[in-house]
Amino acid sequence: MVRALIYIAVGYLSGSVLYANVFSRLFHIENVADKSRDGNPGTANAFMYGGFFVGTATLLCELAKGILPVLFYTYGKTSAELSADFMLAFVVSAPLFGHIFPLFYRFRGGKGVAVTFGCLLGLAPHMIPACTLAFYFIFFSLVLRVKTHFHRTMVTYFFTAATLFLLGVELPVSVGFLLITAAVQYKLHMSREERQKFEVSLLWMH
Repeated sequence: MVRALIYIAVGYLSGSVLYANVFSRLFHIENVADKSRDGNPGTANAFMYGGFFVGTATLLCELAKGILPVLFYTYGKTSAELSADFMLAFVVSAPLFGHIFPLFYRFRGGKGVAVTFGCLLGLAPHMIPACTLAFYFIFFSLVLRVKTHFHRTMVTYFFTAATLFLLGVELPVSVGFLLITAAVQYKLHMSREERQKFEVSLLWMH
């Protein structure tokens, strides 16, 4: 229990570092969140408004801040041990909550897509959750195309959460992703991102 609480705290604090802001300062450019329309200090805006180097550095660090706490906590554990460790749900989701509600930025953070992938990649070699999330992002982007990014992200997280439970992925991992989904959905609804009409189309129809 104590070990889990330590990793939850470390994961939250790790997530609370918003690297889009950090690298904006290091590269002496205007804060990417201030320049963007949605005010999101995330990886996409780091690339769009900060350029290749700011974006790449932000992406790598956003992934790492999710990967490292989860990876160190789960290292060497079997699937059976993960299934019996309910505190894992909070360890997995802590970096994401830190990113969305960062202690160091008055609890005003990003949407957390890159961090989500980091949290799931930290479960390696248990890769089903990360692969499932990647599959749905690709599927709803390239096959059954959901517009806009706002709606595509919502649908992707919902289907990923449902699929993890249907596949019988370790319950703490599935619950952890459900917590992540709830936080991301909340952040999306609170975002200043422009809400265009929800559209679904097949790739070969365009």
